[in-house]
Amino acid sequence: MIKTIDPKAIPTAEFHAYMLGAVAPRPIAFASTVDEEGNVNLSPFSFFNAFGSNPPILIFSPARRVRDNTIKHTLENAYATKEVVINIGNYDIVEQLSLASTEYDKGINEFIKSGLTPAPSVMVKPPRVAEAPAAFECRVRDIIPLGDQGGAANLIVCEVLLMHLNENVLGPDGKTIDPNKLDAVARLGGDWYLRASGDCLFELPKPVRNKGIGVDQLPEHIRTSNRLTGNNLARLGNTEKEQVPTAKDTEAFKTDPLVEKILSGYKHDRTALKEQLETLGIRLLNDNKVTEAWKVLLMAEGL
Repeated sequence: MIKTIDPKAIPTAEFHAYMLGAVAPRPIAFASTVDEEGNVNLSPFSFFNAFGSNPPILIFSPARRVRDNTIKHTLENAYATKEVVINIGNYDIVEQLSLASTEYDKGINEFIKSGLTPAPSVMVKPPRVAEAPAAFECRVRDIIPLGDQGGAANLIVCEVLLMHLNENVLGPDGKTIDPNKLDAVARLGGDWYLRASGDCLFELPKPVRNKGIGVDQLPEHIRTSNRLTGNNLARLGNTEKEQVPTAKDTEAFKTDPLVEKILSGYKHDRTALKEQLETLGIRLLNDNKVTEAWKVLLMAEGL
């Protein structure tokens, strides 16, 4: 059963909870700013992402408070000084990051309250978080208010002037970031966070690197299988036409010890044989052995 929700028909706070629970996980901009007197503010915002690399653009939104329609100190400071440092939070500092979200009075330094260390920036006045694995010194290019009621967004468009990166999070090539070492955190709904490392990580081959045949071009017995999931079919559909195994390739793979055992053990039970071949094909897909999976699944034709 589908629940259809009109955001104008329920309280903003209620829709806010639904939306943030569904649009997740969201990266966190741990933003440090200063006011015109030089007072430092530090606060996390999960309405945040990257939007371009030339010039490098980050955008985050200190939305108007739902409960009383007030704006946040970060937004006031961005208007006043046009500078911000966007720090990336990770699991090692996630509770300090959360503490910095406390709505302290104006002028209170959240670096001090959270126990984090301010490090001098090079091109802007706000300090960066020394403990953060990455930080971006930014100039505010634009601020776009999208409403004047509680919950309305204020898009702060930031151009990156400098990036500071802890080399400990780099992979072996020194040119990419290892997600396990970064150990970033992201927001879900309610009080939930996501730790983006360990068993939560998985890789997918990007379709832009090749032109796959698509699910519609899969053999009918594969496309209509009640065991293969949509993800399984999409992985197969990401195969280029010339990479699909031939009948000769498939026949040769029948000598594989595990395949041979299945073919021999279930040769008198066509239903069970098809089930075993599909089970093996799924396992191979999960192990990213797509070519082998193709061969096994093609064997199930006619069963």
